[in-house]
Amino acid sequence: MGLNSKTRFFTGLLLTLCTVMTMLVPAMAQDAPLVRVDLVRVEPLSQTAAVIGRLVARQAGEVSARINGPIESFDVEVGDRVDAGQVLATLTNSYLLAQRDLAAGELAVAQANLKTRKARVTLAKQTLARLERLKKSAAFNQSRYEDAKQEVVIAQAEVTQAEATILSRIADTRSADINLSYATITAPYSGVVTRRMTEAGAYVQTGQAVVQMVADRSLEIEADVPFRFIGGLQIGTKVRVALDDSTTEEARVRAVIPSENPLTRTRAVRFTANFDHSESPLADEQSVTIYVPVGAQRDVLTVHKDAIIKRPNGAIVYVADSDTAKLQPVELGLAVGNRLVVESGLQEGQKVVVRGNERLRPGQSIIVDGAS
Repeated sequence: MGLNSKTRFFTGLLLTLCTVMTMLVPAMAQDAPLVRVDLVRVEPLSQTAAVIGRLVARQAGEVSARINGPIESFDVEVGDRVDAGQVLATLTNSYLLAQRDLAAGELAVAQANLKTRKARVTLAKQTLARLERLKKSAAFNQSRYEDAKQEVVIAQAEVTQAEATILSRIADTRSADINLSYATITAPYSGVVTRRMTEAGAYVQTGQAVVQMVADRSLEIEADVPFRFIGGLQIGTKVRVALDDSTTEEARVRAVIPSENPLTRTRAVRFTANFDHSESPLADEQSVTIYVPVGAQRDVLTVHKDAIIKRPNGAIVYVADSDTAKLQPVELGLAVGNRLVVESGLQEGQKVVVRGNERLRPGQSIIVDGAS
């Protein structure tokens, strides 16, 4: 083969290779997968310990009669949900109605008596005025004049007495109205009737329990917390609470009771939580798990849990570096929500692949989703 032939051969081969590479580059670009990334960042961490607590109704107990009398009717059954002010039971009120009418009648008599007393004051003053006009007359009688002045004083005193009587009768009327209202036993708060303590027809005394209620939608959490954890609980401290169905709610410390059980070395702590949106069937004395802080809060480096790929020899992540996926072994610690503490292997600010990382290869080209 001559020199020119060799030159033409290598020139053709080079052109062929260039053509092949030109075709491969777009194909490789098309093979670069679209991925999403998340930053490695520092977040606060508080270690917690699980403490068993219980739901406690803020309002629960017996609803009692406020006056003596026989029960005429019951308006609720055990298990009924009632609103505040709803009628629970009614006492026979015929005698109370009569007492109210009697008090109203006595008040009307007292008011009429007051009008009479005021009229006597007016009459006594008119008599005194006529006598005063006769002072310069020979017909003036000093003794009668003095008596007339005393008549005015007496009449005014009788008016004052009549006004006091009216106040007393008004009080009697109000007392009768109150007793009449007590014949209707109502719910002092919204809740559920848990027990009927008596039945229709029974005679109840003042203070005798009629029903038991519990406000099941107004619940607090109480837990006996070991004394060594009390230091991490201040008024307003936030904690996580796990219910029986594994759902969690946020709660705050409302009070730390300053009394310690010498046998268990625990102190009662009250937490408040908003269960309005909870779908769990909650009940008084239901058990819950409270995760209380056991150490001072510290800042830790974290990575999103979706970035972690578990391998037999340990966990790895793919770091997005200049549109290239670089495999990086990591050592992980505790969970912080949906993130994990990074003990080693990553630095703050690095971008790790959280979507599309399952099928990546080390060194593979990637396209980062611009919405990440």
